[in-house]
Amino acid sequence: MVTERQHWFRVALQIKGSVIPSIFWRTTLCGIFGVFVSVLFYFKYPVAMPTLASLIPNIVLGLLLVFRTNTAYERFWEGRKCWGTLINTVRNLARQLWLAIAVTTPEARHEKIIVLRMLVAFSVAMKLHLRYEPIDDELKALLPRAKYDILHKMHHPPLEIAFWIGDYLQQQHEQNHLNAYQLSAMHKLLDTMVDMLGACERILKTPMPMAYAIHLKQLLLLYCLSLPFQMVGSIGWWTGPVVILISFTLFGIEEIGIEIENPFGHDPNDLPLDAICATMLRNMEDLMTLTPGEG
Repeated sequence: MVTERQHWFRVALQIKGSVIPSIFWRTTLCGIFGVFVSVLFYFKYPVAMPTLASLIPNIVLGLLLVFRTNTAYERFWEGRKCWGTLINTVRNLARQLWLAIAVTTPEARHEKIIVLRMLVAFSVAMKLHLRYEPIDDELKALLPRAKYDILHKMHHPPLEIAFWIGDYLQQQHEQNHLNAYQLSAMHKLLDTMVDMLGACERILKTPMPMAYAIHLKQLLLLYCLSLPFQMVGSIGWWTGPVVILISFTLFGIEEIGIEIENPFGHDPNDLPLDAICATMLRNMEDLMTLTPGEG
């Protein structure tokens, strides 16, 4: 695994995964405006106004940006914890299902394998649900055709899959393949999976308040556009490049917060949900190669 320490300069100069493409035009326009103010100053127009430095105190803007980024990172980290809990819960429920439920016929074993695949299907359906995407071939490979067709009619596919898993557990209890304690423990794990779904939905459907986002953008714009008037009297033609550097820093911090506040999408800085689901599937495949009672 490549780390930041091993390739420090490569990471520092990397474009992919950075916010440079998103903020390029904003910083460029601020720089052009800085050059324009430099031209006016060169032709003796009274544009040098150091008093504008107190227009928006640096500490106020800094605190707003830090709060914005920290709030976004909290959402990102909470989403990661939810998916981490989901991974562990799926593994535990799959292990208990595979070990506790005895099968005596090929049909029963096949049904148990279907349910183990449903655990992965729940995670895949949850991923698609959080991305507002329709069910696709990834789910088709994990479910029987009849159940896959049913999901097309459902508004909330992950909940339907959770219902199927719970129904299977109840059937096994009625057939005396699970005792009451085992059934309760497995239902508790299934409840945890649904809880993680709800927690991710809460993150997704609770955006940053619009008034806060608007006000921060207005302050950033005012600050960056006032910079040339503050600097041109002392640095002259260097005003444009310096404004680009400062606006790059400020716009970049804000854009990072925007990118990570919804961690479930396809952006390079979002959670690797595709890889997480693929790892779960490999775990299930490995588990199904084991025979309970052997070792």
